[in-house]
Amino acid sequence: MEPLLRLPDGTVKQINPFSGTEVWTVPGRGNRPLPSVLDDVHSLTEHEIRNRCAFCEGRYLETTPERTRWTRVESGWVETSGLTADEVIAAPAEFRRIPNLFEILSYDYWHLNHGYDGGPAALEREEHYLSTELGRRHVRDLVRTRLKAKGEESADLDDDLLQNESRGFFAGCHDVIVARRHYVDGATRTDQLASSGTLSPHEHTAFVRATVSSARRLYEGNPHAQYVSIFQNWLAPAGASFEHLHKQLVAIDRIGGRLRGEIAKWRKDPEIYRRFGPDLARTHGLVIAENEHAIAFAGVGHRYPGIDVFTKADGLPWELGDEVLRGWSDLVHACHAATGVLVPTNEEWHHQPPSVPDVRMPLRAVIKWRINNPAGFEGGTGVFVNTIDPWTLRERLVDRLGDLRSDGVLGEVELRSTT
Repeated sequence: MEPLLRLPDGTVKQINPFSGTEVWTVPGRGNRPLPSVLDDVHSLTEHEIRNRCAFCEGRYLETTPERTRWTRVESGWVETSGLTADEVIAAPAEFRRIPNLFEILSYDYWHLNHGYDGGPAALEREEHYLSTELGRRHVRDLVRTRLKAKGEESADLDDDLLQNESRGFFAGCHDVIVARRHYVDGATRTDQLASSGTLSPHEHTAFVRATVSSARRLYEGNPHAQYVSIFQNWLAPAGASFEHLHKQLVAIDRIGGRLRGEIAKWRKDPEIYRRFGPDLARTHGLVIAENEHAIAFAGVGHRYPGIDVFTKADGLPWELGDEVLRGWSDLVHACHAATGVLVPTNEEWHHQPPSVPDVRMPLRAVIKWRINNPAGFEGGTGVFVNTIDPWTLRERLVDRLGDLRSDGVLGEVELRSTT
């Protein structure tokens, strides 16, 4: 079956050329307006702007010990690591790298299965953070929170239990990159959220670079990490615990089945990403926008309406260069801006793992609109019903991007016509 086929009645059938996922779109369903997912919209108080959730700048001690922060200065961006708890709360940061309080793969997973302990750097960081009274109290409070979630609220928190439960805060392999704002500057209502699309292009590039830098740290810090999953969940229907902008990075000890399949396909056809990415999109008139370094197009064969953004260069993310990352970031940012704040989305990154240096891959993001729910039909057939076909998705994005470009809120973005 061809990757993309429109039947005489208007039904669109798709096969994702990388994963093999089968998707159908039936006529008429793509014209429905996107639903609002926010409840209880009300006026904001000054206190709420800085304290809405645990990721907000007024509640830093409700999150895990900060590993790295990025702050903006007149000359650019400054990266700082190794702060004490007292230093963390002394000033806000534009982006913070913190461990996930409830890791997908816990420190115990890495330690007991692989003997990983984070090495001397993690131990030194732990000793430094616990050298202050505030740091010790912060860690103890977080351990109690985690034990309570396990149903062990009454456990005696002796030194051994405290050290065992807190080691993941300093040696764990599941990071979160948190943006400063919960709401846009000047917000007066709770629906004026700060999303990827409301950042400036300059801020979004810094967000991307912070994420790439953090991924490299996870790979280099854990020799057992075969892949780092990078993703962003925006709003509750997309899996977000907080409506506060953040990305997650999770190290895993094997390359997943989908990527293994892609690697096998690449070894047979090193042009697979170009042929079934940008070339397929150009053939079917699905290109949304591009610039010198990247291209964005309506994706084929996604379970949800999906926008693909590919770099035009191949290689490990941290080897692509500043210009390439900025060009790719501009397109990812533009697609989020055109999507809008109130649409639940997943942003998934796909990249070349360091363990296969001979297989060259572009850096790819897939921005998925989580506006439909797979149910019994999908489970029984393996065919996913997507409510918006790629051409309709492209049309919606291009129309909105035209308005945004006129408003001057986009970076380097060139819109593409279908002709």
